[in-house]
Amino acid sequence: MESYIQNLFADRIGGNNFGKEDVIYKFEKIKRAKNEAKKKYPNVELIDMGVGEPDEMADAKVIETLYEEAKKPENRGYSDNGTQALKDEIPAYMEKVFGVTGINPETEVIHSIGSKPALAYITSVFINPGDITLMTTPGYPVTATHTKWYGGEVYNLELKEENGFLPDLKSIPEDIKQKAKILYINYPNNPTGAQATVEFYKEAIEFAKENNILIVQDAAYAALTYGEKPLSFLSVEGAKDVGVEIHSFSKAYNMTGWRLAFVVGNELIVRGFAAVKDNYDSGQFIPIQKAGIYCLRHPKITEATRAKYERRLQKMVNMLKELGFNAQMPGGTFYLYVKAPVGTKDGAKFENAEEFSQYLIKEKLISTVPWDDVGSYIRMAACFDAFEDGKLSETKEDEILNEVKRRLSDVEFVF
Repeated sequence: MESYIQNLFADRIGGNNFGKEDVIYKFEKIKRAKNEAKKKYPNVELIDMGVGEPDEMADAKVIETLYEEAKKPENRGYSDNGTQALKDEIPAYMEKVFGVTGINPETEVIHSIGSKPALAYITSVFINPGDITLMTTPGYPVTATHTKWYGGEVYNLELKEENGFLPDLKSIPEDIKQKAKILYINYPNNPTGAQATVEFYKEAIEFAKENNILIVQDAAYAALTYGEKPLSFLSVEGAKDVGVEIHSFSKAYNMTGWRLAFVVGNELIVRGFAAVKDNYDSGQFIPIQKAGIYCLRHPKITEATRAKYERRLQKMVNMLKELGFNAQMPGGTFYLYVKAPVGTKDGAKFENAEEFSQYLIKEKLISTVPWDDVGSYIRMAACFDAFEDGKLSETKEDEILNEVKRRLSDVEFVF
């Protein structure tokens, strides 16, 4: 007999059909394919290049800071909307790393328990039923999900290779612009690895002002850039008038599980965020914030991580080019985003990236993430496990990449 609780679920998560859907989502399909491959080839190691999180621990000094601060009785309680000590460090960090000046630590900065909740909270600050959020796609779906939960609508802006994976703001219809409240962008971009330009940010700021739209720039990978210095949306004139930027400690400081981020920019947006946040959580553990302060004072920690990913990504690009893929160094992130083949010379056919990704897992024991939102691409991460005796090893790194190449070399792909 079905429980009465089944009929009480909110419509936003499926109503009385919650839990009954037979849709298998992308990452569940990947998980199942991995299990199948391991059973079929128990003696072959699966190489996971799909994981989207750092492969290292946080810096030893950061861990030590957490440990020492956790022993202090005054740090045991709620931090609510964050310690002022953390807020006070952020303007100096933004200036040193990104050249952003004029940030008020009292009114234009607030911490968050990771950037994922930050995206959810900001949506709840602004979206009413019928409002529209402009979302870049492919991309991180949290803002879109919460827009729909609040009765809003999502208008997708396709990220195409021919446009440098930047959205075409001029293509947005007038009726969509009139109802839009939020433009969500994410640069450096997950999954494409594209970096924004100053020119694009200028265009976005002008667009926001003309249409009374706010900009949320998700800068989770902001410090992991290649070829050029890190670029902040807030370094462009007028940005603070229209939006905020969300920075995360997860990728830059190998702190994914620590859950620490900050929102910086427009004072009104920050104030609205604080009002919502105050009713959702009681702040991140103060010792984690103190560890975050150590990070902000030592951006060279990020530089070492950035150099590792740049080295790996360049090796991956070279390898994939030799195998026939049109691989290019990304502007940032730790991902390569490469077009999936349509088949192989020996007769295999791939209707989309998902089929190719499944083939790689089941036949080559190489895990990647497929994206079929705008064209068919796979995302390969440079944060695979290359440790020996508890230490990062470039020799091990080369062994893994050489093994990937070996497994793929007996196939001639058709593009």
